[in-house]
Amino acid sequence: MMPLDVNFQKTALVLIDLQKGIVATANGQEIVEKAARLVRLFREKGGFIAFVNVDFHDGQDRLKPATDQPVPTVQPPQDWAEFVPELGVRPDDYVVTKRQWGAFFGTDLDLQLRRRGIDTIVLCGIATNIGVESTAREAFQFGYHQIFITDAMKTFSKEEHEASCNYIFPRIGKVRSAGQFLAEAGGAE
Repeated sequence: MMPLDVNFQKTALVLIDLQKGIVATANGQEIVEKAARLVRLFREKGGFIAFVNVDFHDGQDRLKPATDQPVPTVQPPQDWAEFVPELGVRPDDYVVTKRQWGAFFGTDLDLQLRRRGIDTIVLCGIATNIGVESTAREAFQFGYHQIFITDAMKTFSKEEHEASCNYIFPRIGKVRSAGQFLAEAGGAE
């Protein structure tokens, strides 16, 4: 396993869809707790954090491709897209609202990272094989180094989670647990 050698001035934490509606649906409290530890470390070390959520203006901006497994369209609760309070999102934090799976397409995430000289992203969130993997593939195509915190991710089944973690992420970045990352990055609690 290659060492991480994290430079927090050039590394961003990118948290995918840790918002009330998705965390509740995925029973993701354990993921939130690990992500909150990462947020604290990045704040302590002066690293950049991108809080990413998915939301829609009026529903007409939702993707509607013809698929064999359509996603049911329901009216989400009022606070569906709000970040869970455990993350401690502040008014001056950088927030990305996406309208599809990946956090780069149609947002200014790449621009904000490049303007800060960031070349590495640390990814976690929900769902492993949807929002996280889509963002990871986009980041790979943009040339970012990536670190995947796989126990701070979750999806709908163990098989889906393991497929991304075992077959995709090791080919486009480094795979670590939250504990490993905290220890290697000098922030073990």
